[in-house]
Amino acid sequence: MKAQYLGHVVFYVKDLQVALGFYRDLLGFKEIGTIFKGKAAALTSGRTHHELLLIEVGEAPKPPSGRRLGLYHIGIKIGDDLDALRAAKAELETKGITIEGMSDHTVSQSLYLSDPDGNEVELYVDADPTIWKDDPAAVLSPIKPLQL
Repeated sequence: MKAQYLGHVVFYVKDLQVALGFYRDLLGFKEIGTIFKGKAAALTSGRTHHELLLIEVGEAPKPPSGRRLGLYHIGIKIGDDLDALRAAKAELETKGITIEGMSDHTVSQSLYLSDPDGNEVELYVDADPTIWKDDPAAVLSPIKPLQL
């Protein structure tokens, strides 16, 4: 067996409408529809049938901060160059969204923020793919601060 790509992510969320406000309205995923009597929604970027499923579960204990077992973050490609990342940064700031970090990973450049349920989301653009195709170890390059 050989994995082809990560197909989708499923998040349990406190409030589906709040989560849709983030993933659909802010990040631009298209809502395909709802299931479970309106308590879950599937979303797509258009790449496949769905990349994200949000399931409302209501109140749940807040996970501990810092390192823990489980999901660290998801990465969402938002464009092909730093201009797309700059535009995203400006839009997020205009909408009062806190940008928690900005990194240059050599093979990609990223903004980090949290969704309404505290899940870390990386918004990124890829650098020239020849960087990692010519040197696969470039993926493990030291992380540098990103200035936009």
